[in-house]
This record gives sequence, C-alpha cells and structure tokens, in this order.
Amino acid sequence: MRTTTIALAVVLAGIFLLLGSAKLAAVPAMRQAAAHVGMTTSHYRLLGALEAAAAAGLLAGLRITALGAAASAGLILLMAGAVVVHLRSGNPAARCLPAAVMGALAAAHLVLLVGG
Repeated sequence: MRTTTIALAVVLAGIFLLLGSAKLAAVPAMRQAAAHVGMTTSHYRLLGALEAAAAAGLLAGLRITALGAAASAGLILLMAGAVVVHLRSGNPAARCLPAAVMGALAAAHLVLLVGG
C-alpha cells in the first residue's frame, strides 16, 4: 500500500470520526444543521453512526483492503446524498462544497486502494 493511500485513509478517518461523533452526540451545531435540512436528530445520529463506521472501516482497510474499499464506497454514497440534500434544501452550491470534496477524496482513496 502506498504512502498516499495510507495518508488519505488516516485523514479521511480522522475527519469522519470527528464529524460522526459530533452527530452522534447531537452537539448544538449538528442539531441546527439537521433542522436546517429537515432531518430529525435521530436521523442525523444515524448518519453520524455511518460516518464513524466508515472511519473505522478506513482504518481497518489498512490491513484488510476490502474493508477500506467498502468504507470508501460508503462515504462516496453518503457524500453524494449530502450534496443532494443540501441542494434540495435550497442551500447555495458553495454550501455543498465540503461534502463534494470529501466525496472526491473518498473516491480518490478507493481508486488508489483498488488500482494501485
């Protein structure tokens, strides 16, 4: 496994562990974000659990490639969904940028993991 793939997995895992934990804990900023896009706190917590699971999968993928690939694929789907939800909520395209970038990074990780 190349250094770039490892670094990308660790960075993505760190970001999604933080975001997922904040959603699971329902910190005020996350509750506000959920309400803004029309989600309940329970649904947002479910997303947080998926993000935390993906973070664990990325790290496990350092040993078991299939887990890392599955985690990356899951994050790509989650981030695509986030972009759609933001756009449907009337947010400007710039508000979707973080989700789009994270999805692109997850896609890059997946390509590097299975292709290299």
